[in-house]
Amino acid sequence: MKTKHMTLAAIFAALTAIGGFIKIPIPYVPFTLQIVSVFLAGSLLGSRLGALSQLLYVFIGLIGVPVFAEGGGLGYVLKPTFGYLIGFVLGAYVSGYIVERLKKRTIKTLAAANFTALLMIYTIGCIWLYAAMKFLVEKPLTIKQTVLYGLLIPVPGDIVLCIICSILASKILARLSAFPVGKGVAA
Repeated sequence: MKTKHMTLAAIFAALTAIGGFIKIPIPYVPFTLQIVSVFLAGSLLGSRLGALSQLLYVFIGLIGVPVFAEGGGLGYVLKPTFGYLIGFVLGAYVSGYIVERLKKRTIKTLAAANFTALLMIYTIGCIWLYAAMKFLVEKPLTIKQTVLYGLLIPVPGDIVLCIICSILASKILARLSAFPVGKGVAA
């Protein structure tokens, strides 16, 4: 792996950490700007580096550096919101995978890739939220409550961020295509 690639992955891991500190506390799942870095990592770095950046972010948090929205440490895997962090890794990979296969990288196609990532993040996050609340916290949520708190309340803001990131990624990729180095930031 090139130094450039490692640096880009580290930058996006740092951006994800910064996004975690910008939050609006809502019940169960705080609204943060972390997802901006997930969308941009997948769209700009591609599947492999995008996922690596998010995996690095999760690893740094799990070894104890307080980079998550509510701290850090290995015990974070027991938190009801940890599933969203797993979703970040897979979401960046899926978004990047789709973008790598696009013939045209328009706002619409990038939005489709990012919405797919968003769906993956929320699916994994809601499943983890439901299971953690039931088996770990022992304050079970109904499926209806899980969907309300884990999806319906936070997702409108993330949909707006998804659209903004798709526009931003489209502009960045258009500028980068003028250079002979290739398709994306990590080329």
